Order: sequence, then C-alpha cells, then structure tokens
Amino acid sequence: FAAAHQARFGYTRPGRPIEIVTARVRAHAPDSKVASTQTRAGQGGGTPRPRRTANAWFPEIGRCEAPVYDREVLRQADRIDGPAIVLEATGTVVLDPGFRARVDPRGVLVLEDTGAPRGRREVDLRAADPVRLEVFGNRFMSIAEQMGAVLRNTALSTNIKERLDYSCAVFDREGGLVANAPHIPVHLGAMGATVRAVLEAIPDLAPGDAIISNDPNQGGSHLPDVTVVTPVFLEGTLRFFVASRGHHADLGGTTPGSMPADSRSLEEEGVLFRAFPLVRAGRLDEARVRRLLTEARHPARNPDDNLADFEAMVAANRSGERLLREMVAEQGLTAVEITMGQLQQAAGAKVAREIARLGDGDHRFRDCLDDSTPIRVALQVKGGRMRIDFAGTGAAVSGNLNAPRAVVESAVIYVLRCLVAERIPLNGGCLAPVELVIPEGCLLDPPPGAAVVGGNVETSQRIVDVLLGAIGRVAASQGTMNNVAFG
Repeated sequence: FAAAHQARFGYTRPGRPIEIVTARVRAHAPDSKVASTQTRAGQGGGTPRPRRTANAWFPEIGRCEAPVYDREVLRQADRIDGPAIVLEATGTVVLDPGFRARVDPRGVLVLEDTGAPRGRREVDLRAADPVRLEVFGNRFMSIAEQMGAVLRNTALSTNIKERLDYSCAVFDREGGLVANAPHIPVHLGAMGATVRAVLEAIPDLAPGDAIISNDPNQGGSHLPDVTVVTPVFLEGTLRFFVASRGHHADLGGTTPGSMPADSRSLEEEGVLFRAFPLVRAGRLDEARVRRLLTEARHPARNPDDNLADFEAMVAANRSGERLLREMVAEQGLTAVEITMGQLQQAAGAKVAREIARLGDGDHRFRDCLDDSTPIRVALQVKGGRMRIDFAGTGAAVSGNLNAPRAVVESAVIYVLRCLVAERIPLNGGCLAPVELVIPEGCLLDPPPGAAVVGGNVETSQRIVDVLLGAIGRVAASQGTMNNVAFG
C-alpha cells in the first residue's frame, strides 16, 4: 500500500491504517429456461388494457391523455408504446413518444428506442412557459450550487471550508444575475456589479480568461471578499459569465484577518485587486498576484494560502462553465438565453406585485449608527414600482463603517426577497421594479479609498433595518451581525 501511494502521489502517509475492501459483482445473462413469477402467472402478449388515462406533458408533443398501467399486472411479452405511464409500488416509469416497454422472461421491464418519429413540436420560446421556467431555473441554481461544492471542497481557507463564507452565481452576457446560490445574504446581487465592472474594464475578454477583483468601487464589498469572474464563450462568442466570491482568511492589512476595527483608509484593510486577468488564455499569472500580495503597504501574511484559494475559485468557475456548456448542448443556445431573460422578468413581476400591495404613497424611516451617523430612507410607491431614496443619510465617516453601493444593493434584494411571501428566483430581476437613489459621497456611497470593512458587516444590517421599518414589517431590530474579530 505504501509503495503504491508513493508511486501515485509522490509521498507516503505513515501511520494510517490500511483498509481492505472486498467487492462482489455478479452478472446474469438472459436465460430462456428461467421463468419469472409473472411468466408462471400466465403468458401475456400484445398491448395490455390501461388502468386509466392521465393528462400529462411531454416535450415532444405537449399535453395529451396518456394511458396509465399498473406494473404488477404486466405479464411476459406485454408491450407498451409511449407516450404512457407505468405505476410501480416504489416508483413511476414515464415512456416518452418513440419508446417501447416490454416485459422480458425474467419479469424485467425493458425500454427500447423504436426510432419512430417523435412528432417534436415547435416550441414558442417567446411565451414564458411556467414548466420550462421552473425546470431551467432549478437547473441554473443547481449549477451555482455545484460550483459552491467545488469551491468548498478545494479551498484552503477556514472561512470558506468551515464558515461557508462564499457564494457562486451564473450571469447572462450583459452581467445580469440569473442564479445566485443562497449562501451569504450580503453577497446577493453584489457580484452582478462586479461582472459589469469587469466588462467595462477589460473589453478584450477571451476564452480561458478569469478576472479577479475585490475593489469596493467595482462591485466589491470589503477586501477579504475576493471575486473571480470567468467569461463563457461558445463558438468564439461571449455568451455567459460565472463567478465565485469567497472570504479569505487574510489579505493583509494592519491586523490579521484583514478586518481592523480602527482602519481609516482602504489600504489599512488589505491588498486591493482592481480588476485584472488572474488567468489569461488558461495560464495563471502567479507572478503578478504574488507581487501584489507581498509588495503592498500592509502585505498578505500567507500568500500561498491566498493562491490556493484563488485556484479553488478558478476551479469552481470551470465547473460552472462546463455545466453551462452541457446545458446548452442539451437544450439549445436559444432556449437557454431566452429563458435566462424570462426568469429575471418573472422575478421582477413577483416583486412588483408585492410592492403594489403596499399601496401608493411615501414610507419613511430613520435610524443611526452608534456614533449617531443617520441612515434615512424614503420609499415612494406608485403601482408596482418603488423608488428608494437614501437622501438625508450622513456623510461618509472617517472610520470603516462606510458601505459600498454594492452592499446597499444586496441589502435591498434581501429585503425584497423577505417581502415576497412566495418562492421567488434569486436573480437580478428582483431590482427591475426598483429605482435606487444614493447620494454621492454619503455613508452608503463613499469616495474611493475610504475604509469599508465595517460597513459590509455592520452598516449593511442597519440598512436592512431601516428598509423593513419603512415598509412597516418590523418594530425594531438589533442592527448588528454580532461580529467578533480575532487573529
């Protein structure tokens, strides 16, 4: 065992017990001499009588009355042509058009593709079919969740592996959020701003690229939250984006953990990555990354750990890219792109309906931080639209409780999701019925270089509180995330 481990991995692992596992496999070939219980019960043949019919939907022909059969009454040589449904004690077998089921001598139900014309109908993709939206929406969310599983399993940082402080998402070609796995609320919607900033900053994106950024002025939250954005090209054309964001255990700054309580400038909080290619044409720019991590005024304490997490984020994005390609190959590019837009429209429509229930008028609320800096909001509701105006909010502070605009957008999406009392896709369409007004230079839109590490984790919660207070859905809240920082 040790020699085999040395040959495969290049090192041995002494002291580990050797586990011996025995696997038994038995294969059977069809034997005409063996009779099933159903064969002994009597010989079948032809098409049996269905128990009933059921209205069912098939991709090839749409809705139809499909015959329903009980599996227990089928006998040897019985044949059933699709479309049909076979009910068993522990499951259901659905026969699509063009398939046939027969019972073999062992009583096993064998499905065959007869090669008959499927009668595939032309689907009007412009109509937002609820079945397709539900299936595709769950498929996109599954892609984001599988990306998160890859990131968690391959990352090194305790924050990602154990504290689960990460998020993964799928975007359309314009950077519109299609699906964001619901990992961390403060990440909701914020990555969309990063993707759009990447599109603007690096117009010459190419296959094999991966862009890194943690700039609060480019959709970032605070510096430990690093985002890797990967464009997805099909036949040389940019079609989608996938992105992952993870909180690194340390990215420099005046204190270990990159969350100093007394920071007064962004450089005191860690290393700043303005959007640049982490991977270009499939090659990792390790030299540039190491230079930025080690030559900053307050350098990272464990650059090797940071690089390991960056590689894990690239791997997560690669898995999302692969899954998107598989989905396009299976469903078609047109169907995928159109459904991405319809999912965002559906989310916007649900939010608009909930906004309309608030009633036209103005809704106001005010709260303040511990240093008395005010946060004011006025919600102006008219029909299914809402204007959120933070006029009157205090100016950016000299400390680190400033919240970047992306964090404010995340808080708004979070509140809208809480407001809608039904299942709703988590995508950029949630903000479609909303106009967001944030005075430039205030606490919620600080100037470049302002300290923001506390705004991401504390002010964000107070933003949620004033929004919930304005719509009258909460009496009071503690307004903090109860952060404890140590290093």
